[in-house]
Amino acid sequence: MLLMLANTSTLLVCSVLKVPQIITVISAKTARGLSVRSLLLELIGFSIFLTYQTYYGYPLTTYLEYPVLILQDVILLMCVLFYNGNIGTALPYTILFIIGWRLLTIHKLVIDLAMSLSICIGALSKYAQLQSLWKTHDSEQVSALTWSLGIYTVCVLIRYTVIGVLNMWVLTTIMYYRKTGKRRE
Repeated sequence: MLLMLANTSTLLVCSVLKVPQIITVISAKTARGLSVRSLLLELIGFSIFLTYQTYYGYPLTTYLEYPVLILQDVILLMCVLFYNGNIGTALPYTILFIIGWRLLTIHKLVIDLAMSLSICIGALSKYAQLQSLWKTHDSEQVSALTWSLGIYTVCVLIRYTVIGVLNMWVLTTIMYYRKTGKRRE
């Protein structure tokens, strides 16, 4: 019963995880402080996990949140690219993403290796976001709610404990720059 509640709550949170961030970016009409690299790495990690689960025929309930997370990340990435004035890079990113996604399934060894690296890719995506915050000293457009929800979803799953700690680090950095008002102009 407790596991079912944890799974259901994680699915519900994941279904709106990036919505606060998307709303924040659209409302502010700027993506300052958000990392394109972080979003791309996160998309790669999510895609690897989704592909692995479907490749091996796992039940839909074990990965149902991933298509929703990927869709939200794609929408957020398009918003970030648009407000950064780089929307023209969306097509090359899309082509590379599709090619990479297809390459994952050319051989069992490839998808297994990619899955082994997915936690590292997820960790690198959080580090890329931290780097962006450190560089800009500005967390105004980075949604603390999105990162708080992210902490909840990954801490429910033990295998994502490392990612949860990194989400907390990003959230702490967001709050630090808001509290101190330190910004690089």
